[in-house]
Amino acid sequence: MAPRTITRAAVAGLAAVALLGSAACGSGFDDSSGDTAQSSGPASLQILIGSSGEAETKAVQDAAAKWASSSGNTATVTPAQELTQQLGQALAGGTPPDVFYVDAAQFADYASVGALEPYGDKVSNSGDFYESLRTAFTYDGKLYCAPKDFSTLALQINTDLWTRAGLTDADVPTTWEQFTAVAQKIKAKGQVPLALGDTRDRIGAFMVQNGGWLVSKDGKQPTADTPENLAALQYVKTMLSTGLAKYPKQLDAGWSGEAFGKGKAVMTIEGNWIKGALQNDFPNVKYKVVALPAGPKGQGTLSFTQCWGIAAKSKYKDQAIKFVEAMTSGEQQMTFAKAFGVMPSRQSAHDQYTAAFPADKVFVDGAAYAQGPVNAPKMDSVLKDLDTGLQGLANGDPKTVLQNFDKNAKAALGGS
Repeated sequence: MAPRTITRAAVAGLAAVALLGSAACGSGFDDSSGDTAQSSGPASLQILIGSSGEAETKAVQDAAAKWASSSGNTATVTPAQELTQQLGQALAGGTPPDVFYVDAAQFADYASVGALEPYGDKVSNSGDFYESLRTAFTYDGKLYCAPKDFSTLALQINTDLWTRAGLTDADVPTTWEQFTAVAQKIKAKGQVPLALGDTRDRIGAFMVQNGGWLVSKDGKQPTADTPENLAALQYVKTMLSTGLAKYPKQLDAGWSGEAFGKGKAVMTIEGNWIKGALQNDFPNVKYKVVALPAGPKGQGTLSFTQCWGIAAKSKYKDQAIKFVEAMTSGEQQMTFAKAFGVMPSRQSAHDQYTAAFPADKVFVDGAAYAQGPVNAPKMDSVLKDLDTGLQGLANGDPKTVLQNFDKNAKAALGGS
Protein backbone atom coordinates (compact mmCIF):
# COMPACT_ATOMS: atom_id res chain seq x y z
CA MET A 1 0.00 0.00 0.00
CA ALA A 2 1.39 3.38 -0.93
CA PRO A 3 1.99 5.94 1.85
CA ARG A 4 -0.45 8.72 2.52
CA THR A 5 1.49 11.30 0.56
CA ILE A 6 0.73 9.58 -2.72
CA THR A 7 -2.74 8.29 -2.01
CA ARG A 8 -4.44 11.60 -1.30
CA ALA A 9 -7.99 11.14 -2.53
CA ALA A 10 -8.41 13.53 -5.43
CA VAL A 11 -12.14 12.95 -5.62
CA ALA A 12 -12.60 13.65 -1.94
CA GLY A 13 -10.37 16.70 -2.25
CA LEU A 14 -12.41 18.09 -5.11
CA ALA A 15 -15.59 17.41 -3.18
CA ALA A 16 -14.20 19.27 -0.20
CA VAL A 17 -13.19 22.22 -2.33
CA ALA A 18 -16.63 22.35 -3.89
CA LEU A 19 -18.25 22.19 -0.48
CA LEU A 20 -15.99 24.91 0.84
CA GLY A 21 -16.58 27.03 -2.23
CA SER A 22 -20.31 26.93 -1.74
CA ALA A 23 -19.88 27.45 1.98
CA ALA A 24 -17.76 30.51 1.36
CA CYS A 25 -20.59 32.02 -0.67
CA GLY A 26 -23.43 30.99 1.59
CA SER A 27 -22.02 30.93 5.09
CA GLY A 28 -19.72 33.92 5.08
CA PHE A 29 -16.49 32.13 5.94
CA ASP A 30 -14.46 35.15 5.00
CA ASP A 31 -16.24 37.32 7.54
CA SER A 32 -16.82 34.86 10.31
CA SER A 33 -13.47 34.68 12.05
CA GLY A 34 -13.86 37.73 14.23
CA ASP A 35 -17.59 37.28 14.81
CA THR A 36 -17.66 33.87 16.48
CA ALA A 37 -18.60 34.26 20.15
CA GLN A 38 -15.67 33.07 22.25
CA SER A 39 -15.92 31.10 25.46
CA SER A 40 -13.33 31.89 28.11
CA GLY A 41 -14.32 29.09 30.46
CA PRO A 42 -13.35 25.44 30.31
CA ALA A 43 -13.36 24.25 26.72
CA SER A 44 -14.72 21.06 25.27
CA LEU A 45 -12.44 20.69 22.27
CA GLN A 46 -13.34 18.42 19.40
CA ILE A 47 -10.23 17.22 17.54
CA LEU A 48 -10.35 15.41 14.18
CA ILE A 49 -7.23 13.61 12.99
CA GLY A 50 -6.23 11.56 9.97
CA SER A 51 -4.54 8.71 11.77
CA SER A 52 -1.98 6.37 10.26
CA GLY A 53 -3.10 3.62 12.64
CA GLU A 54 -3.69 2.58 16.23
CA ALA A 55 -0.29 3.83 17.42
CA GLU A 56 -0.94 7.37 16.24
CA THR A 57 -4.52 7.43 17.50
CA LYS A 58 -3.48 6.28 20.97
CA ALA A 59 -0.54 8.68 21.13
CA VAL A 60 -2.66 11.72 20.23
CA GLN A 61 -5.49 10.67 22.53
CA ASP A 62 -3.04 10.19 25.41
CA ALA A 63 -1.44 13.58 24.77
CA ALA A 64 -4.85 15.26 24.57
CA ALA A 65 -5.98 13.64 27.80
CA LYS A 66 -2.81 14.81 29.54
CA TRP A 67 -3.35 18.38 28.34
CA ALA A 68 -7.02 18.33 29.30
CA SER A 69 -6.27 17.04 32.78
CA SER A 70 -3.63 19.68 33.46
CA SER A 71 -5.63 22.57 31.96
CA GLY A 72 -9.11 21.84 33.24
CA ASN A 73 -10.54 21.38 29.76
CA THR A 74 -11.81 18.35 27.89
CA ALA A 75 -10.48 17.16 24.54
CA THR A 76 -12.08 14.47 22.40
CA VAL A 77 -9.84 13.05 19.66
CA THR A 78 -11.62 11.33 16.76
CA PRO A 79 -9.74 9.50 13.99
CA ALA A 80 -11.44 10.21 10.66
CA GLN A 81 -12.36 7.48 8.23
CA GLU A 82 -11.65 9.91 5.36
CA LEU A 83 -10.27 13.16 6.73
CA THR A 84 -10.56 15.36 3.64
CA GLN A 85 -14.16 14.41 3.02
CA GLN A 86 -15.29 14.58 6.65
CA LEU A 87 -13.51 17.86 7.29
CA GLY A 88 -14.85 19.43 4.10
CA GLN A 89 -18.40 18.45 5.00
CA ALA A 90 -18.04 19.71 8.58
CA LEU A 91 -16.60 23.05 7.48
CA ALA A 92 -19.25 23.49 4.80
CA GLY A 93 -21.98 22.61 7.27
CA GLY A 94 -20.81 25.23 9.74
CA THR A 95 -20.10 22.73 12.51
CA PRO A 96 -16.38 22.03 12.21
CA PRO A 97 -14.22 20.42 14.87
CA ASP A 98 -12.19 22.94 16.84
CA VAL A 99 -8.83 21.47 15.89
CA PHE A 100 -7.93 19.20 12.99
CA TYR A 101 -5.13 17.94 10.80
CA VAL A 102 -4.66 19.92 7.58
CA ASP A 103 -2.48 18.53 4.80
CA ALA A 104 -0.19 21.05 3.11
CA ALA A 105 -1.56 20.00 -0.27
CA GLN A 106 -5.06 21.16 0.73
CA PHE A 107 -4.18 23.98 3.13
CA ALA A 108 -4.62 26.84 0.65
CA ASP A 109 -8.10 25.66 -0.30
CA TYR A 110 -9.20 25.99 3.34
CA ALA A 111 -7.31 29.22 4.02
CA SER A 112 -8.59 30.94 0.87
CA VAL A 113 -12.23 30.66 1.96
CA GLY A 114 -11.65 31.81 5.53
CA ALA A 115 -12.24 28.40 7.11
CA LEU A 116 -9.04 28.55 9.17
CA GLU A 117 -8.06 30.79 12.05
CA PRO A 118 -4.67 32.40 11.23
CA TYR A 119 -3.14 31.75 14.63
CA GLY A 120 0.34 30.50 13.66
CA ASP A 121 2.40 33.35 15.04
CA LYS A 122 0.54 33.21 18.36
CA VAL A 123 2.23 29.90 19.15
CA SER A 124 5.27 30.31 21.39
CA ASN A 125 8.56 30.44 19.48
CA SER A 126 6.87 29.96 16.11
CA GLY A 127 10.17 30.83 14.44
CA ASP A 128 11.49 27.49 15.69
CA PHE A 129 9.49 25.65 13.04
CA TYR A 130 11.55 24.84 9.95
CA GLU A 131 11.25 27.65 7.43
CA SER A 132 10.13 25.32 4.64
CA LEU A 133 7.26 24.16 6.88
CA ARG A 134 6.30 27.72 7.83
CA THR A 135 6.16 28.54 4.13
CA ALA A 136 3.88 25.58 3.47
CA PHE A 137 1.28 27.00 5.87
CA THR A 138 1.58 30.67 5.02
CA TYR A 139 -1.17 32.27 2.95
CA ASP A 140 -1.38 35.96 2.03
CA GLY A 141 1.59 36.62 4.28
CA LYS A 142 0.07 35.01 7.40
CA LEU A 143 1.25 31.84 9.13
CA TYR A 144 -2.08 30.13 9.60
CA CYS A 145 -1.22 27.04 11.58
CA ALA A 146 1.57 25.24 13.41
CA PRO A 147 3.32 22.47 11.44
CA LYS A 148 2.63 19.13 13.10
CA ASP A 149 5.49 17.07 11.69
CA PHE A 150 6.98 16.35 8.28
CA SER A 151 8.57 13.91 5.86
CA THR A 152 11.16 14.35 3.11
CA LEU A 153 12.45 12.29 0.21
CA ALA A 154 15.83 10.54 0.12
CA LEU A 155 17.54 7.83 -1.92
CA GLN A 156 17.25 4.22 -0.76
CA ILE A 157 19.86 1.70 -1.93
CA ASN A 158 19.47 -2.10 -1.69
CA THR A 159 22.94 -2.95 -0.41
CA ASP A 160 22.93 -6.58 -1.56
CA LEU A 161 21.93 -5.65 -5.11
CA TRP A 162 24.37 -2.73 -5.05
CA THR A 163 27.23 -5.11 -4.23
CA ARG A 164 26.03 -7.56 -6.87
CA ALA A 165 26.39 -4.76 -9.44
CA GLY A 166 30.02 -4.38 -8.41
CA LEU A 167 29.47 -1.10 -6.57
CA THR A 168 30.86 0.05 -3.21
CA ASP A 169 30.21 2.89 -0.76
CA ALA A 170 32.56 5.01 -2.86
CA ASP A 171 30.06 4.81 -5.72
CA VAL A 172 27.13 6.34 -3.82
CA PRO A 173 26.05 9.20 -6.13
CA THR A 174 26.08 12.79 -4.95
CA THR A 175 25.47 14.48 -8.32
CA TRP A 176 23.25 13.84 -11.36
CA GLU A 177 26.31 12.83 -13.37
CA GLN A 178 27.29 10.22 -10.79
CA PHE A 179 23.67 9.10 -10.55
CA THR A 180 23.59 8.42 -14.27
CA ALA A 181 26.95 6.66 -14.19
CA VAL A 182 26.01 4.21 -11.42
CA ALA A 183 22.62 3.60 -13.03
CA GLN A 184 24.35 2.64 -16.26
CA LYS A 185 26.63 0.21 -14.39
CA ILE A 186 23.62 -1.35 -12.66
CA LYS A 187 21.72 -1.72 -15.92
CA ALA A 188 24.78 -3.33 -17.54
CA LYS A 189 24.55 -6.02 -14.85
CA GLY A 190 20.98 -6.80 -15.87
CA GLN A 191 19.22 -5.00 -13.01
CA VAL A 192 16.76 -2.10 -12.94
CA PRO A 193 18.63 0.88 -11.45
CA LEU A 194 15.79 3.05 -10.11
CA ALA A 195 12.11 2.66 -9.24
CA LEU A 196 10.65 6.16 -9.50
CA GLY A 197 7.17 7.34 -8.54
CA ASP A 198 5.31 8.75 -11.55
CA THR A 199 3.94 11.99 -10.05
CA ARG A 200 5.16 15.47 -9.14
CA ASP A 201 5.49 14.20 -5.56
CA ARG A 202 8.68 12.41 -6.67
CA ILE A 203 9.72 13.89 -10.03
CA GLY A 204 9.34 17.41 -8.61
CA ALA A 205 12.51 16.86 -6.58
CA PHE A 206 14.55 17.02 -9.79
CA MET A 207 13.04 20.43 -10.57
CA VAL A 208 14.11 21.71 -7.15
CA GLN A 209 17.62 20.32 -7.65
CA ASN A 210 17.89 22.39 -10.81
CA GLY A 211 16.60 25.59 -9.20
CA GLY A 212 13.03 25.35 -10.44
CA TRP A 213 9.51 24.78 -9.12
CA LEU A 214 5.92 24.88 -10.28
CA VAL A 215 4.68 28.12 -8.71
CA SER A 216 6.15 31.31 -7.29
CA LYS A 217 6.98 31.55 -3.61
CA ASP A 218 3.78 33.44 -2.88
CA GLY A 219 1.77 30.78 -4.73
CA LYS A 220 0.21 33.34 -7.07
CA GLN A 221 2.05 32.75 -10.36
CA PRO A 222 2.78 29.54 -12.30
CA THR A 223 6.50 29.07 -12.95
CA ALA A 224 6.70 25.64 -14.58
CA ASP A 225 7.69 26.63 -18.12
CA THR A 226 11.30 27.62 -17.38
CA PRO A 227 14.68 26.40 -18.64
CA GLU A 228 15.43 24.98 -15.19
CA ASN A 229 12.32 22.82 -15.06
CA LEU A 230 12.69 21.81 -18.71
CA ALA A 231 16.25 20.57 -18.14
CA ALA A 232 15.09 18.65 -15.06
CA LEU A 233 12.30 16.87 -16.94
CA GLN A 234 14.59 16.18 -19.89
CA TYR A 235 16.99 14.49 -17.47
CA VAL A 236 14.20 12.34 -16.02
CA LYS A 237 12.89 11.56 -19.53
CA THR A 238 16.33 10.32 -20.53
CA MET A 239 16.51 8.10 -17.44
CA LEU A 240 13.10 6.64 -18.28
CA SER A 241 13.59 6.23 -22.02
CA THR A 242 16.95 4.47 -21.59
CA GLY A 243 15.71 2.11 -18.89
CA LEU A 244 17.78 3.65 -16.10
CA ALA A 245 14.55 4.38 -14.24
CA LYS A 246 11.15 2.72 -14.36
CA TYR A 247 7.77 3.66 -12.96
CA PRO A 248 6.18 1.26 -10.44
CA LYS A 249 3.55 -0.01 -12.89
CA GLN A 250 6.36 -1.09 -15.22
CA LEU A 251 7.64 -3.24 -12.36
CA ASP A 252 4.23 -4.70 -11.47
CA ALA A 253 4.16 -2.71 -8.24
CA GLY A 254 1.65 -0.35 -6.66
CA TRP A 255 4.35 2.10 -5.56
CA SER A 256 8.11 2.41 -5.67
CA GLY A 257 8.58 1.07 -2.15
CA GLU A 258 6.91 -2.18 -3.14
CA ALA A 259 9.12 -2.54 -6.23
CA PHE A 260 12.17 -1.83 -4.08
CA GLY A 261 11.07 -4.29 -1.40
CA LYS A 262 10.57 -7.02 -3.98
CA GLY A 263 14.10 -6.48 -5.28
CA LYS A 264 12.89 -5.27 -8.67
CA ALA A 265 15.07 -2.16 -8.50
CA VAL A 266 18.39 -1.40 -6.84
CA MET A 267 17.41 2.15 -5.82
CA THR A 268 14.28 4.14 -5.16
CA ILE A 269 13.30 7.66 -4.06
CA GLU A 270 10.88 7.64 -1.16
CA GLY A 271 10.26 9.27 2.19
CA ASN A 272 10.89 8.10 5.74
CA TRP A 273 7.59 6.20 5.67
CA ILE A 274 9.39 3.51 3.66
CA LYS A 275 11.07 2.29 6.85
CA GLY A 276 7.83 1.06 8.36
CA ALA A 277 6.60 -0.33 5.05
CA LEU A 278 9.74 -2.38 4.54
CA GLN A 279 9.74 -3.60 8.14
CA ASN A 280 6.17 -4.80 7.75
CA ASP A 281 6.24 -6.22 4.23
CA PHE A 282 9.88 -6.91 3.36
CA PRO A 283 11.76 -7.32 6.66
CA ASN A 284 14.72 -9.12 5.07
CA VAL A 285 15.68 -6.34 2.67
CA LYS A 286 19.00 -4.74 3.59
CA TYR A 287 19.31 -1.13 2.52
CA LYS A 288 20.87 2.21 3.29
CA VAL A 289 19.48 5.72 2.98
CA VAL A 290 21.45 8.63 1.55
CA ALA A 291 20.65 12.17 0.46
CA LEU A 292 19.26 12.63 -3.04
CA PRO A 293 21.99 13.45 -5.56
CA ALA A 294 22.41 17.18 -6.03
CA GLY A 295 21.42 18.75 -9.31
CA PRO A 296 23.17 21.53 -11.24
CA LYS A 297 21.80 24.10 -8.78
CA GLY A 298 22.48 22.09 -5.61
CA GLN A 299 20.66 19.84 -3.20
CA GLY A 300 16.89 19.59 -3.33
CA THR A 301 14.13 17.41 -1.98
CA LEU A 302 10.40 17.59 -1.36
CA SER A 303 8.69 17.84 2.01
CA PHE A 304 5.25 16.60 2.99
CA THR A 305 3.64 18.00 6.08
CA GLN A 306 0.45 18.65 8.00
CA CYS A 307 -0.49 21.33 10.46
CA TRP A 308 -2.84 21.65 13.39
CA GLY A 309 -5.68 23.67 11.91
CA ILE A 310 -8.04 25.66 14.13
CA ALA A 311 -11.52 26.41 12.81
CA ALA A 312 -12.37 30.07 12.27
CA LYS A 313 -15.80 29.20 13.71
CA SER A 314 -14.44 27.58 16.89
CA LYS A 315 -15.80 28.97 20.18
CA TYR A 316 -12.56 28.01 21.90
CA LYS A 317 -9.78 29.58 19.87
CA ASP A 318 -7.61 30.61 22.83
CA GLN A 319 -7.88 27.17 24.40
CA ALA A 320 -7.30 25.54 21.02
CA ILE A 321 -4.06 27.50 20.57
CA LYS A 322 -2.90 26.31 24.01
CA PHE A 323 -3.74 22.76 22.97
CA VAL A 324 -1.66 23.12 19.81
CA GLU A 325 1.22 24.58 21.83
CA ALA A 326 1.19 21.46 23.97
CA MET A 327 1.05 19.18 20.94
CA THR A 328 3.97 20.94 19.22
CA SER A 329 6.34 21.25 22.17
CA GLY A 330 9.69 19.60 21.54
CA GLU A 331 9.05 17.04 24.28
CA GLN A 332 5.65 16.06 22.91
CA GLN A 333 6.92 15.88 19.35
CA MET A 334 9.63 13.46 20.46
CA THR A 335 6.97 11.36 22.18
CA PHE A 336 5.03 11.26 18.92
CA ALA A 337 8.21 10.41 16.99
CA LYS A 338 8.85 7.39 19.20
CA ALA A 339 5.20 6.33 19.11
CA PHE A 340 4.51 6.42 15.39
CA GLY A 341 7.60 7.48 13.47
CA VAL A 342 7.05 11.13 12.55
CA MET A 343 9.77 13.79 12.43
CA PRO A 344 9.47 16.86 14.71
CA SER A 345 8.66 20.14 13.00
CA ARG A 346 10.73 22.14 15.50
CA GLN A 347 14.38 22.76 14.69
CA SER A 348 15.22 22.67 18.40
CA ALA A 349 14.28 18.97 18.47
CA HIS A 350 16.71 18.09 15.63
CA ASP A 351 19.62 16.87 17.73
CA GLN A 352 17.43 14.91 20.11
CA TYR A 353 15.66 13.29 17.18
CA THR A 354 18.81 12.32 15.30
CA ALA A 355 20.32 10.92 18.51
CA ALA A 356 17.26 8.72 18.96
CA PHE A 357 16.93 7.85 15.25
CA PRO A 358 20.38 8.14 13.65
CA ALA A 359 19.29 6.22 10.53
CA ASP A 360 16.75 8.99 9.79
CA LYS A 361 19.21 11.87 9.97
CA VAL A 362 19.24 12.19 6.16
CA PHE A 363 15.49 12.76 6.13
CA VAL A 364 15.38 15.40 8.86
CA ASP A 365 18.42 17.19 7.44
CA GLY A 366 16.49 17.49 4.17
CA ALA A 367 14.30 20.15 5.76
CA ALA A 368 17.09 22.66 5.09
CA TYR A 369 16.71 22.32 1.31
CA ALA A 370 13.16 21.01 0.91
CA GLN A 371 10.32 22.34 -1.21
CA GLY A 372 6.79 21.91 0.09
CA PRO A 373 3.67 21.11 -1.97
CA VAL A 374 2.05 23.67 -4.27
CA ASN A 375 0.58 26.25 -1.90
CA ALA A 376 -2.36 27.65 -3.85
CA PRO A 377 -6.12 27.07 -3.90
CA LYS A 378 -8.18 25.41 -6.64
CA MET A 379 -5.22 23.48 -8.00
CA ASP A 380 -6.36 19.86 -7.58
CA SER A 381 -7.39 19.29 -11.19
CA VAL A 382 -4.36 21.21 -12.48
CA LEU A 383 -1.99 19.01 -10.49
CA LYS A 384 -3.82 15.87 -11.53
CA ASP A 385 -3.38 16.87 -15.16
CA LEU A 386 0.32 17.49 -14.52
CA ASP A 387 0.69 13.99 -13.09
CA THR A 388 -0.99 12.57 -16.19
CA GLY A 389 1.59 14.36 -18.31
CA LEU A 390 4.45 13.07 -16.17
CA GLN A 391 3.15 9.53 -16.42
CA GLY A 392 3.69 9.73 -20.18
CA LEU A 393 7.05 11.49 -19.91
CA ALA A 394 9.16 8.67 -21.38
CA ASN A 395 7.52 9.19 -24.77
CA GLY A 396 6.19 12.69 -24.25
CA ASP A 397 7.41 16.26 -24.65
CA PRO A 398 8.57 17.85 -21.38
CA LYS A 399 8.07 21.34 -22.79
CA THR A 400 4.41 20.60 -23.54
CA VAL A 401 3.88 19.19 -20.05
CA LEU A 402 5.24 22.38 -18.49
CA GLN A 403 3.35 24.69 -20.83
CA ASN A 404 0.10 22.88 -20.12
CA PHE A 405 0.65 23.26 -16.40
CA ASP A 406 1.27 26.99 -16.66
CA LYS A 407 -1.80 27.47 -18.85
CA ASN A 408 -4.07 25.50 -16.51
CA ALA A 409 -2.56 26.98 -13.36
CA LYS A 410 -2.92 30.53 -14.65
CA ALA A 411 -6.61 29.95 -15.23
CA ALA A 412 -7.05 28.43 -11.75
CA LEU A 413 -5.01 31.06 -9.92
CA GLY A 414 -6.55 33.90 -11.88
CA GLY A 415 -9.96 32.87 -10.62
CA SER A 416 -8.90 32.43 -7.01
